[in-house]
Amino acid sequence: METLIVHLKSAKKAEALKSVMKALDVRYESRKKEESPYDPEFVAKIKGGEEDYTAGRYMAIKTEELRTRN
Repeated sequence: METLIVHLKSAKKAEALKSVMKALDVRYESRKKEESPYDPEFVAKIKGGEEDYTAGRYMAIKTEELRTRN
């Protein structure tokens, strides 16, 4: 089994490709560009962490300190 990822620039091409795949009895999944495979809550946490880092709200810890911290 092989997976192909195709990036189409027009709805007309998408419909044509879907018709061809249907005629060939090929299973496919369709996603809009805005959709994400990730959980929205997880994405929000990651973005929040990036914002904190950019704003300087972080603490740098050296590797040696990790061994001595409780």
